Amino acid sequence: MGKKIIITGGAGFIGVNLAKSLLEDRGNHVLIYDNLSRKGVENNLKWLLSMKHKNLKFVEGDIRNYKKLSVTVKEYDEIYHLAAQVAVTKSVEDPIEDFSINAEGTLYLLEAVRKNAPGAVFIFASTNKVYGELLHIKLREGRTRYFPVKKKQGIDENENLDFHSPYGCSKGTADQYVRDYFRIYGLKTVVFRQSCIYGEHQYGNEDQGWVAHFIIRSLLGRKLSIYGDGKQIRDLLDVSDLIKAYKLAADNIEKVRGEVFNVGGGTANTFSLLELIAFLEEKLGMKIKLGFSGWRPGDQKVFVSDNGKIKKELGWKPGVQREEGVKRLAGWIKKNIEAVKSVNKG
Repeated sequence: MGKKIIITGGAGFIGVNLAKSLLEDRGNHVLIYDNLSRKGVENNLKWLLSMKHKNLKFVEGDIRNYKKLSVTVKEYDEIYHLAAQVAVTKSVEDPIEDFSINAEGTLYLLEAVRKNAPGAVFIFASTNKVYGELLHIKLREGRTRYFPVKKKQGIDENENLDFHSPYGCSKGTADQYVRDYFRIYGLKTVVFRQSCIYGEHQYGNEDQGWVAHFIIRSLLGRKLSIYGDGKQIRDLLDVSDLIKAYKLAADNIEKVRGEVFNVGGGTANTFSLLELIAFLEEKLGMKIKLGFSGWRPGDQKVFVSDNGKIKKELGWKPGVQREEGVKRLAGWIKKNIEAVKSVNKG
């Protein structure tokens, strides 16, 4: 029997991929709730609507509209909360707006669910930024990347929270509220502290979605700005693997309600910025123009997700290898270059 599902921020790249996957599971009804404020999401929504799924519905709405949320969530079985202000730089420029969307918006949604759909599964997309800059982790500097001297399997959920940057603070606040609504009110919440997620339908820019941004700038022959020295490393997770983790959590909610999971590509799927650029130069057959700027606030020199907990609890692990996933994303961007160019001007 199908489920009634809401995806806030559902026109974003994770949201449309999630919606497509959920609609392919027979009988599901999916409602996209999005204010369409991010560039490119209207293209994603158009693509999704073009499939003519009879069980797909779109509601244009802001996550801060409590009255609208309260009406919308009634009688729904699952809520995937993806709506957010996603850029560290924008959070520094306007911390009040950032807090309003990420922290207040999440609280409004939690309250709407508590009062109108208390039995619903609530999946929240958090971030590895809740762990801060991780300055206490000793690093060894190599030619193209930094290496952790300890914690070689990555960062697990026992790492101290250390919100850094307004974005880290607002998402961290939301993260803790979602967790606490399980403890205090018994809501069926699961928090995913996500590493670098990438994939098709991602209109990456300088602020967010760096893998897609690097590919887009390269294909358009534009200069890339590197913040820091480019040796910082991230673990890359293809959006299809993230969706599998979401669905496993929702399907096993009685086992994992109230839990927090770190989720990323893990040690096998890391790139430094410089290494990704070298990989793209080889695969795209071009020289990429680079410029360097200062470090951004709270930018971790190394973040790799230790996926041990989610593997143990749900049997999940990444399936798409970094090279395969990046090549697939590059192919999608090439195929949709005109739409991508219209979003990424300058």
